[in-house]
Amino acid sequence: MLLLLVLFIILLDQIIKYFVSTNMFLGQSIPVLPQIFHLTYIQNPGAAFGILENQRYLFILIAAVLIVAVIYFYKKIIQLSKLFQVGIALLFGGAIGNMIDRIFIGRVIDYMDFRIWPVFNLADIAIVSGCAIIAFNLLFKTERSYKA
Repeated sequence: MLLLLVLFIILLDQIIKYFVSTNMFLGQSIPVLPQIFHLTYIQNPGAAFGILENQRYLFILIAAVLIVAVIYFYKKIIQLSKLFQVGIALLFGGAIGNMIDRIFIGRVIDYMDFRIWPVFNLADIAIVSGCAIIAFNLLFKTERSYKA
């Protein structure tokens, strides 16, 4: 189940990024809901909101450490609450999705543009959602979510 969620996030993220990068030119913005939501093709050299710009290898290293940690602690992770597991799977899938971009093109492809917020992508949503779920579980931990 968790592996399927991780694979789904990675696959959907990469399919959308491929579609955007092959059908739009860099900087192009297509209004979907004018003044509310645009499909905008940018390449982000940093993390969320462009922080730590041009730190490609740092982000690849962080994602690689996360991958190794999840694999190493897998037996403990599956003992955690289902919600905590979903949070880890979302974080893991999103991190891998953005790491693929950094490895192959040196930047992350972003495309969701709500006009009042920096442009982001599906992997970013997965990462933020995963972190929020994990934080919620840590703040309101139950016996089952605190075993490991």
